[in-house]
Amino acid sequence: MQRKSIGNILLLLLTLCVACMWAFPLYWAAVTSMKPEQEVISKTTFIPDVFNFSAYYFALFETNLATWYVNSLVTSITVTVVVILISVMCAYALSQIVFPGRRLLYGIILASFMVPSQALVVSQFVLMYRLGLINSWGGIILPQLIVPVVVIVYKQFFDSVPKELREAAKLDGCGDFQILFRLYLPLNWGITTALAIITYIMAWNAFLWPFLVTNSEEMMTVTVGITQVDDAFGVKYARDMAVAILAAMPVALAYLLFQKRVTQALMLSSGIKG
Repeated sequence: MQRKSIGNILLLLLTLCVACMWAFPLYWAAVTSMKPEQEVISKTTFIPDVFNFSAYYFALFETNLATWYVNSLVTSITVTVVVILISVMCAYALSQIVFPGRRLLYGIILASFMVPSQALVVSQFVLMYRLGLINSWGGIILPQLIVPVVVIVYKQFFDSVPKELREAAKLDGCGDFQILFRLYLPLNWGITTALAIITYIMAWNAFLWPFLVTNSEEMMTVTVGITQVDDAFGVKYARDMAVAILAAMPVALAYLLFQKRVTQALMLSSGIKG
């Protein structure tokens, strides 16, 4: 028993050390954002001599942060809603409806994991350019609507639902859309909530594609807009940190509020059986 208690204490201390190492960059960013710019450059201190919030004033009132927030909200919410809607219908069809090429289609969806999204940006950019969607919400949103993992998670759930439920609903005169949205979907609100949260966070944090498809500050998302905060007299570290913290705050709050759901979604996406 004594060895077990010592082991638990050592494990707790190790966990605390790792947590502190992980949290220190966040603490350093927050401290830096509240220092006068001269103090940031001249010396290293873990607590500011004077708490200065001018960097936050600059971020809120002298940048397009509000516009970037709106763009990120619109694109992230739209991506989340459309991804969930498309994925749940696709998964239901693959799981419950027999049609030619069903296995081939599911195999293609599984194989899509082998193709990194970065490998598709050139073809996607050319397509958006030809459609006239460069520097628009449509251009930002459309390439982010294909998320195979959401389809696969939903299919795994639908496969586990007893076939008798669908057959009974068919006998009662229900169509496939009624069965999906009135019977199957209410059975897995927990999974839907978890997938919606993780999809929203991924859409909010997206950088590469919004960076490539936007060319004006009025259409930039938060992740892209914060890279445009500069100064004629060089880098302003306090300002950059303040803008970065404000940009990350909505996602951080969402994660803290829905931590269990996010963890559930990550477990579902990493524990998929072929």
